[in-house]
Amino acid sequence: MSKNHFIVVVGHPVHGRIKRLHIPHYFVHLAAAGVIFALIVGIGLTASYGRMYAKVQEFNKVRAENKALQRGYDQLQETVEEREVQLASLGSLANEVSVAFGIQRDAAEPAFGTEGDAAPLFEQSMNQFDRLQEVRLDGQADDSMLSYLSNTTPSIWPVKGRISSSFGNRNDPFNREKGAFHSGIDISAASGRPIVATADGRVVKAGWAGALGRRVQISHGRNGLSTVYGHMVEVYARAGQIVRRGEVIGRTGSTGRATGKHVHYEVHYKGTRVNPYKYLQKNTDQVNSLAIAD
Repeated sequence: MSKNHFIVVVGHPVHGRIKRLHIPHYFVHLAAAGVIFALIVGIGLTASYGRMYAKVQEFNKVRAENKALQRGYDQLQETVEEREVQLASLGSLANEVSVAFGIQRDAAEPAFGTEGDAAPLFEQSMNQFDRLQEVRLDGQADDSMLSYLSNTTPSIWPVKGRISSSFGNRNDPFNREKGAFHSGIDISAASGRPIVATADGRVVKAGWAGALGRRVQISHGRNGLSTVYGHMVEVYARAGQIVRRGEVIGRTGSTGRATGKHVHYEVHYKGTRVNPYKYLQKNTDQVNSLAIAD
């Protein structure tokens, strides 16, 4: 007669007593099934974790690529905007100089002898006078139509201070990311210090510019040079204004994406950012002029 249970003999280690345990067959079968089920669940959880980990890694890779593409897109947008501003600035400047020298008539200028109310004609004439007065020609126009911009190469410091960040690759000051490109130099100075134009030119942008905060961009004429001054607390220049080298265009601050009080200074040559160092004056000739401007 077959038995439906196992007998397990257990002996007491001290007294030597022997005890028999009867373990039913079905209990052993249940224990084995439980072990097999636990193994299957463990393998399934391990495989699921592996798939989830692979998906997380792939997501992080795609996110990094997306950020890189977004940075490239932003740079392209900025380049396109700069090209459009350059074209608009050149067209406006050519028209302004042509009108100033009488080469062509301003479209807004009325013809002499036109009948009608004299008040609007007088107002238009005064507007034209203000525009010509803003140009401030120096009378020596024989050599070039743009001869009134006599100092068009940046050659002085925009503010009296200390260079705190150089041009080129650096660690991002916010997230410490390596390889971040710095498109200009940072010159630290106390808040409210005067920022001057480093060369004669025409203001093409003046106002808020995202990460640069309040900024001014100046085009310096046919030499293809332009300069940018960022993080201002105050902006004095306005778009379309003709400024001279050493003229105050704003005050230092920390507007936009900045870690401290300074001016972010850029020099562009035909739309490409170049190292501003060679355009900084190495002597102290401008110290007195900056002190007077302050």
